[in-house]
Formats: sequence, C-alpha cells, structure tokens
Amino acid sequence: MSRIYDCADEETRELGLRAAVNAVKGGRLVVLPTDTLYGLGCDAFDNDAVAKLLLTKHRGPDMPVPVLVGSWDTIQGLVREYTPHAKALVEAFWPGGLSIVVPQAPSLPWNLGDTRGTVMLRMPLHPVAIELLRETGPMAVSSANISGQPPATTVTDAKAQLGAGAAAYLDGGECPVGKASTIVDLSGPNPKLLREGAIPAERIAEVLGIDVDVLR
Repeated sequence: MSRIYDCADEETRELGLRAAVNAVKGGRLVVLPTDTLYGLGCDAFDNDAVAKLLLTKHRGPDMPVPVLVGSWDTIQGLVREYTPHAKALVEAFWPGGLSIVVPQAPSLPWNLGDTRGTVMLRMPLHPVAIELLRETGPMAVSSANISGQPPATTVTDAKAQLGAGAAAYLDGGECPVGKASTIVDLSGPNPKLLREGAIPAERIAEVLGIDVDVLR
C-alpha cells in the first residue's frame, strides 16, 4: 500500500526519503514536492520505469518526460553542449521555476519519449526534492496527475489521482508557487519561450540580453 510521508516531521522525512530512494532504485514511481507542482518521478535512466510513468499518467510518448536534477553540475553531463545561454539561465534561475530544452548528450541511454534529440531540464527549489535527487541522480519527473486533469499542488491532490500508481508519497506541504515552470527552448538558433509560467518572460529576456518579442 502506498504511504504518505510527512516531511515536516524529521523522523518521518528520513523514513520517507529512504523509502523513495529505494523505490526509485527499484524501478518504481514516487511522488515528490517541488516549488511549482507535485511531480511523479522515477530513475531517468530506467526505461521501463519511464514507460510505467507514462502509462500511469495515461500519456503517450509524444509528450516526453522532463528531467529534474539536484545540482548545477549535473547538467553538464546531460547536454551536448553547455552553451552561454544555458549557463546564464541556470545561474540566474536554478534552483527555481525555469525549465530549459537543450540538445541532449548523444551517448545517453535513456528513452524519455519522442524528444527528437533534446531533453527538458530543471532544478527545483524545494529541499525535499533536492535531497531526493542528490541520492538518486537525475529523475524523469512529470506533474503528479492524470493527463488532462488538474495538476496537484498538495500531496493529497496527487494521491487522489494516482493512488497505488506511486510507491511512496513525500508530503512537503502545499507547493509555494503552485503553477507550472516557464519553459525556454534553447535547441534552435534563437531562444524561444514555449510556456510562460513561474518565471515571467521579461526576466528571461533580460538575463539573455534579448528583446522579449524575439523570445516570444
């Protein structure tokens, strides 16, 4: 039976993190809090687990799964090239509510869906998520909801939709941001805003030194 672990309690948090790490390493799914929304995640390099994640969400491979990382350094092993634009955005907004789409390193053995050689990366601003990610390494994480249903901003919202689909639920309280991350695509010749969410487009444009109309 899937258990909710209250991470506000130090002892329960330790138990929950241990259970979540073991679940991820065992090819199972877990629900974790982030600054934006609750996520449903697994080992990014376990292709069977990623397929299970898509199945649990009732989602096809045409919507690839993003990857969360626990540090700035991790990104450099996952991308084909760590460009000045990527570096500028990482240093300005990570950890936080910005996801970047970049060409992935060609040697990576993962299968996140129909990515066309790219990967969407983010470092979340949540202590429970960071602690988990530093134990597990990169995780494939999508919003903790059934595709087409409202995203979860509390662990009870997530469990109501996913039930036994996740082996462990880490309760980090209500998500402080409560809306999806902003997504910037850096895989083409010019940065492009794919979704405006937690970070305003104007702040992205300012950091990149470009006009916001170019970004949009």
